[in-house]
Amino acid sequence: MAYQASKELVSRLEEMLERYRRLTEQITLPEIINNREQYLKLSKERAGIEPAAEKYIVFKKDFADYEGARAMLEESDAELRSMAMTEIRRLEPELTRIEEELQVFLLPKDPNDAKNVILEIRAGVGGDEAGIFAGDLFGMYKRYAEGEGFRVEIINIAENSSGGFKEVICLIEGEGAYSKLKYESGAHRVQRVRQTDTQGRVHPSTATVAVLPEAEEVELTIEQKDLRIDVFRSGGKGGQSVNTTDSAVRITYLPTNEVVICQDEKSQLKNKNKAMKVLRSRLLEKLQAEQHKEISDFRRSQVGSGMRNERIRTYNYPQSRCTDHRIGLTSHNLDAIMKGDITPFVQALANYYQMVALKGEGAVRVQATDDD
Repeated sequence: MAYQASKELVSRLEEMLERYRRLTEQITLPEIINNREQYLKLSKERAGIEPAAEKYIVFKKDFADYEGARAMLEESDAELRSMAMTEIRRLEPELTRIEEELQVFLLPKDPNDAKNVILEIRAGVGGDEAGIFAGDLFGMYKRYAEGEGFRVEIINIAENSSGGFKEVICLIEGEGAYSKLKYESGAHRVQRVRQTDTQGRVHPSTATVAVLPEAEEVELTIEQKDLRIDVFRSGGKGGQSVNTTDSAVRITYLPTNEVVICQDEKSQLKNKNKAMKVLRSRLLEKLQAEQHKEISDFRRSQVGSGMRNERIRTYNYPQSRCTDHRIGLTSHNLDAIMKGDITPFVQALANYYQMVALKGEGAVRVQATDDD
């Protein structure tokens, strides 16, 4: 059966290509160049659709070659027909591949994808080992982010008595940070021998990860009257002045009693600014969850719907194995993963949820067993 592209798909791609060409012309006009705000807006829109436009141009050329090859099948010359069939066999899978990529381009864009990330990691069940694992996860994400060229800024760290962490909150800044990390939200489980176990038994422990898009000023208005801001002396480790001055800041959002504490900086103002970033992101998360209750399970997990309580991934140290239970992906290179090499998981998850969106299906989640 001959390859045939969807008429609806081609129609949408033609509209997109026409828009790309209009934008290309517009950003060269003097009146647009002299209007910085308008120029940046149009340039950003053009850059957003440029990969799809260029891919569609290739698709159109390949499809024209394909149609030409099919027409050659009517030739009387057997050698020409053979050449045509060879070309058809080469182009059919190529056209199918490009069409699938173009369908992904046309999926509705997540408005948060380009944003910075507020990453929150908290120790779960497992006592001191859970706190140590929370620290391990923070190190993993920090190294991954830095490898992607993102900037990592610690907002708050709460240590426990074993050298681990009750909680780590940080800001990850970089174009597309949220698009890379948004599927990391959930409960992560580690299986390894605890340092305090003299019998060498493997124990499971957990830590939860929340990935929130950083809120922007235009998205959420916080009234000063709704805030209670307290300052106090920082606790724990720090420089000479960290725990001798009132530099730590606690902000309470009175309507909901949401509390954010930041004591990482020596400067009270810097701590306040960091705490406000976290508060804004948490409030935006709740606002989005309220406005989009009907969205699917996997989308809700991106804004914190409660799916964080699910075990999404297991890190098994005795077997040097890491398994993502949502997509059934397993790697036996745990050492590299904990050093920040999580790109295979990031890409596989993005591909999986793109395919789910294309098919209009709910995400299938693999149930984690105690042996996983």
